[in-house]
Amino acid sequence: MLVLGLLLTMGAEAQEILTLPPPGYDHRVAYGTDSQQFGDLRLPAGKGPFPVLVVIHGGYWRARYPLDYAGHMSAALTDAGFATWNIEYRRVGQPGGGYPGTLEDVRAAVLQIGKMAPRYGLDTKRVFAIGHSAGGHLALWLAAEGLVQGAIGLAAVTDLEEGWRRKLGNGAVADFMGCGLPECPESYRKASPAARLPVKVPVVLLHGTADTVVPLDLAEAYVRRAGGKAELVRLEGGGHFELVDPRTKEWKRVTEVAGRLLKP
Repeated sequence: MLVLGLLLTMGAEAQEILTLPPPGYDHRVAYGTDSQQFGDLRLPAGKGPFPVLVVIHGGYWRARYPLDYAGHMSAALTDAGFATWNIEYRRVGQPGGGYPGTLEDVRAAVLQIGKMAPRYGLDTKRVFAIGHSAGGHLALWLAAEGLVQGAIGLAAVTDLEEGWRRKLGNGAVADFMGCGLPECPESYRKASPAARLPVKVPVVLLHGTADTVVPLDLAEAYVRRAGGKAELVRLEGGGHFELVDPRTKEWKRVTEVAGRLLKP
């Protein structure tokens, strides 16, 4: 099975964070009418207004990977003082999932923040996206669209065109796009963060040097072409899932970056 094969390549620690029950959330809020169009909102102590991190889980955009594992990083970021909006979205294998429906969902989820802000004390002037793996792609796409004030990519898929060429995730990019690069190059250019450079808002990429799922050189290439707005934090010896596990040494760097970007 694909899921089992992927998990085995990650090691025991990575398997554990994927299967641990996530911490509770404060509010589950729908941003659309589909069963997958919702998010889990967690609020820090106090009255706000709170800076907001839109948390976007990975899983190569596939239906079999839900938002649960991102609940751990969401809770940890909320403990650090940020409101977190851990969003679900329609994925490949579900009606409307993949391109362009998945992109439409993350856009709608961000716009929902403005509707929630008065009730929950959210600071709409400090909304950043943080995404892991394919969720990193979605976070960077939001930044390219100007829908957030900045983005943090954790082992992010930065380049769909190159991802298609390398057959990342056993062809996950073609599955997400619904076509190969030769058949719909314009769609790839619209959906790929690397094709939308230079970026106009701050972007920080954190990437493990031992990541075997999303190659580090994709992050390096993105930053080289980003026009000075992007930064790469290399995590020596880090793999793919340490970046979303609050128990790891790599996680400390994630919270440092978030604090630097969001706190006044």
